[in-house]
Amino acid sequence: VQVRESGGGVVQAGGSLKLSCQLSGLVYSNFDMTWFRQAPGKERELVASIDGAGKTEYEDFVRGRFILSRDNFKNTGYLQMNDLEPGDTGVYLCQAVDRVVIKGAQYWGQGTQVTVSG
Repeated sequence: VQVRESGGGVVQAGGSLKLSCQLSGLVYSNFDMTWFRQAPGKERELVASIDGAGKTEYEDFVRGRFILSRDNFKNTGYLQMNDLEPGDTGVYLCQAVDRVVIKGAQYWGQGTQVTVSG
C-alpha cells in the first residue's frame, strides 16, 4: 500500500490550492481518508476526513474554506483549499485507514508542503 500526496506549493493569502492523495495497492473505497497538517514547532493536527461513502467532516478552522472529495475510480482523494491564510502553512499529510480487510490499519504518505505568504 502506498499513499502519495501532491499539489502543495507557495501561495499568497487568499489564494487556493488543491491537494491530491493517491492510494495504490488497495481497494480505495475500503478506506477512510484523513488529512492532517503539521506546522513548524507545532503538533500534528487533524484537518478533515472523508469516509468510503463520501461523508465528510471538517475541523472548525477550515470549515467553509476547505472541501474534500474523492474519486474511487482514480483511487484519489482531494482537498480543495480556498481563502488560504498564513496559519494554514505546514506539511499536509494524508492518512488512509482500512475499514474492511485489516480494520484499523493506517497508511501514511510523506506529505506535501503548503506555504501561505501574508
